[in-house]
Amino acid sequence: MNQKALFAVLLTILLPLTAYFIVKRKSEHVVVMPRHYHADTVLERVKKGKRVNDTVWHRVSDFSLRNQENKPVSWDSLKGKIIVADFFFTRCPTICPGLTNNMKRLAESIHNGERVGDRTNKRIHFLSFSIDPERDSVQKLKQWADRFQINPETWWLLTGKKNEIYDLIIKEMKVLAEDGHGVDTSFIHTDHFVLIDSNRYVRGYYHGLDSASLAKLSEDLLLLTMEKTQKSKSPFAGKLELIAVVFLAAILGVGLLVYFFRKNR
Repeated sequence: MNQKALFAVLLTILLPLTAYFIVKRKSEHVVVMPRHYHADTVLERVKKGKRVNDTVWHRVSDFSLRNQENKPVSWDSLKGKIIVADFFFTRCPTICPGLTNNMKRLAESIHNGERVGDRTNKRIHFLSFSIDPERDSVQKLKQWADRFQINPETWWLLTGKKNEIYDLIIKEMKVLAEDGHGVDTSFIHTDHFVLIDSNRYVRGYYHGLDSASLAKLSEDLLLLTMEKTQKSKSPFAGKLELIAVVFLAAILGVGLLVYFFRKNR
C-alpha cells in the first residue's frame, strides 16, 4: 500500500465518522424528550466516586374498570403502551364533544410508518375516563363511542367505581378537581389530556381544545415511541463513540503495519 492509497483509506474512514459525530452532537441539542412529572423520592448514591441523585418517579397505580365493550381493563391490559388520557361525561353539553373530536383526530393521525397494511400504531392507546360513572353505564359509553365512531382497538371509554376513578385522576395523574357548578363539589370538568409513558410515568399535560397544545402532544407522542426503556437498551447503548474509536484505531494500525512492511521490503 503506497502513501496515497493509505491516505485515501484514512479519508474514507474519517469523513463518515466526522459526519456521524457532527450530526449526533447537533441532534442532542435539538431533540428534547418529554419531561417527567411527580417524583416520589430522590435517592443519593455514589457512582464512579461521585455522589449522584436518582429520582424515583411516581407510577400511576393500577385500576380495575370496564370499557365500552363491557370488558375489564387494568394496566395489565396496557403493558408496553403509551397512554393519552382525558376525562368526560356523556351528559356534558359543553367541552366534552370537542375533546372527543380532538382526541379522535389525534388518534387517526398517529400511524405506524413501518407497516404497509394496517398502519395503526399499536404502541399508543387512548383512554377516556368518565367523571360521572354513576350515570355513565357501559351502555351509555357504547352510545358515545358509536356517536363518534371510536375504534375500540385503540381507544377505550372507561367507567366503574367513582372513588376509584377520582383517586386515579386526582391522586395519581394529579389533575386538579374543579367546581362542578352544583353537579358535584369535586367534579373534574377539565380540558386536560394527560400523557403517560409505558412505565406509567406522567410525561405531559396538554389542553385538549388548544391546537398548539395538541401539536405539542403529537410531537411528544412521536418522541416517546422512539424512547428506549432501561430493559430494552442495547448492550452497545452509549458506547458507539468508543466502538467507533476502537474501529478507527484498528484500521489505522492495520494500515500502518502494511505500509511499513511494504516499505521495509
